[in-house]
Amino acid sequence: MEKQELILQINEALAEEFEVEVTDITPEANIKATLMLDSLSLVDMVALIENTFNVKIKGTELTSILTFGSLYDFVYEKMGNK
Repeated sequence: MEKQELILQINEALAEEFEVEVTDITPEANIKATLMLDSLSLVDMVALIENTFNVKIKGTELTSILTFGSLYDFVYEKMGNK
């Protein structure tokens, strides 16, 4: 999968799940602030990403994923792309 296609799929899935505008999701935006995540909805977001893209996100890895850009890179790499 091309990275741009992956980014579009992530944005659409998150916008739908967390009821935000796709245009609010930018690479530099903070994930928690943009999606208005608390600890429970953060778990929901991780489950959505893991199930949709067949990747695993460990708690230790999650601490380094603060922006959508870092999420795109993480998922892209976990799917076997470098």
